[in-house]
Amino acid sequence: MNTEIQTNASSGLERRSRKRSRGPVILFVFLWMLLIASGVTGAVWYTEQTTEAMKAEIERQTAAQIDLMKQDYERQIKKVEESFAAEMTVLGSKVDALNELLTFAQDNANDKTDNSNKLYTQINEVKKKLNELQKSLDVLK
Repeated sequence: MNTEIQTNASSGLERRSRKRSRGPVILFVFLWMLLIASGVTGAVWYTEQTTEAMKAEIERQTAAQIDLMKQDYERQIKKVEESFAAEMTVLGSKVDALNELLTFAQDNANDKTDNSNKLYTQINEVKKKLNELQKSLDVLK
């Protein structure tokens, strides 16, 4: 009988020690779960912060590139306008010279020559080209 009492007593002690050892195990598992959850939360937060920083940097770089492209485009348009203005000035002087020549030719024309018609044709062609250049310049503006 003594052995039965000892067996019952020892099994009672084992039960108590198991119950006592469950408390720290549960606390340990809870702490680990808390650490894992905080790690996941921190990783998500860090990812969002990094994503926002990257978006802001990309927007800044894009705005800078757009500004550079805009400046370059405006510079090119200004060059084109200046070259058209120079061409128009040259054509204007040519038209004036042809007008003078035509006036001179008309004054000196006689029945034997037909140069005045050729000069009128040339002057009309030059005027047409001048008008076309003026229209294209207006379109660019």
